[in-house]
Amino acid sequence: MRKTTFGAFCLLVSLWWGNGHAQTFETRYERSVHDLMTDVQQRFGVKFKFDGKVDTVGKRLPYADFRVRPYSLEMTLDNICKYFDWNWWKQTDKLYKIKPYEYARRHEQEGKMMLDWLSTLYHNKAEWEARRDTLRREVRQRLELDAFLDSCVVVKDKKGHAERPVILSKVRRHDGYTTQNICIELTPGQHLFGTIYAPYGLKKKEKIKNKKHALIVCPDGHWPMRYRKDEQQRLGTLARMGAVCVDFDLYGWGESEQEVGAEAHHTSRAHVYQAACGYILLDWMLTHRKDIDHQRVGVMGGSGGGTHTVLLSLLDERVTASAPVVHLASHFDGGCPCESGKPVQLSAGGTCEAELAAVMAPKPMLIVSDGGDWTSSVPTLEFPYLQRIYGFYGAQDQVRNVHLPNDRHDFNEHKRQAVYDFFIDVFGLDRTMLDEEKVTIIPDGDLKTLYK
Repeated sequence: MRKTTFGAFCLLVSLWWGNGHAQTFETRYERSVHDLMTDVQQRFGVKFKFDGKVDTVGKRLPYADFRVRPYSLEMTLDNICKYFDWNWWKQTDKLYKIKPYEYARRHEQEGKMMLDWLSTLYHNKAEWEARRDTLRREVRQRLELDAFLDSCVVVKDKKGHAERPVILSKVRRHDGYTTQNICIELTPGQHLFGTIYAPYGLKKKEKIKNKKHALIVCPDGHWPMRYRKDEQQRLGTLARMGAVCVDFDLYGWGESEQEVGAEAHHTSRAHVYQAACGYILLDWMLTHRKDIDHQRVGVMGGSGGGTHTVLLSLLDERVTASAPVVHLASHFDGGCPCESGKPVQLSAGGTCEAELAAVMAPKPMLIVSDGGDWTSSVPTLEFPYLQRIYGFYGAQDQVRNVHLPNDRHDFNEHKRQAVYDFFIDVFGLDRTMLDEEKVTIIPDGDLKTLYK
């Protein structure tokens, strides 16, 4: 009787362990993924959080228990997740998130491996510059920027010269600066929408409007529209200190959404369109405004705007200073098609954002990072890599990192202060005019041109 009872118990255990299928060679030692993941949680004392797009219902895994590595949770997760094209992301010591595979996102260790490999490709200035030139050429080709620029609308001016159709709003005067909306038709029926912030007023009885000003192009990130308070504060403050700043809508956001719809933002066209916006704005400002100092041309943006800061700095050699904020990582290319829709990271046999940013060397560059997003690796990973590249020019002091370990992913006052300090230093802006309280927060409608 005892033998019968024990045999039945073993059978029940076997059925439970295999979720109804005996674990044998013939069944490929198959198990329910749900049961396996439950066991793994218990074995390692962790919890798994499943992304809404990850469905374990009905899924079974062959050779399931052989994929478990008792000495490594993360190797175990690799073995399980890759079978289903999933990936894992460590949230805390006790919590892991399971998500579908993302082509633009990798683990930090993979970023280190990429930078280590890239570093074997160049050991001096000449080898680096050969690689740099290849990157510039191939990124431009993969982005298909020239084909896009060739498709843009041009009209003839009174002298028969080709010009882009431009609408400028009236100039609004504020305390120490002005705002003026700019609208440029790029392709038929689709426009670039932005706002120019420029210095204005009297300083020490001299008319600063007669001076040459630095220019800072400001690609926007994935925050609520370019009309938001912190962006007006940042651009208005920089203008008060002596820089002409210009921002622009993301493709399919703000006024652009009225033309193409919000879904258009999540396309590869958004990648080339936004790159072209920065490129065309920079060119238009340098060509048509007589108050710009061509030796002081900056680019500065946060998050997705940081992606396009790096991209514009690479595409246009007229840029003399760059400040990507809460963006730069060797293991993340930007999670939106407007940042990675075109396969620019496949250029030159494989690259990453840190190497693309290094194309700026030896010109001044500020990397702002924090402890609450993917940029947490910058002080120990990406920044030392950049210092090595700048070292080829004897210019390590020209690349800087302001790391804010207690901050999260935003463009708060700490990050704004970092970019103020940087541009005060490299462009000679007037620190005495630094006062965000003097910036007038303009209603959304006043910063729109066509769709109010």
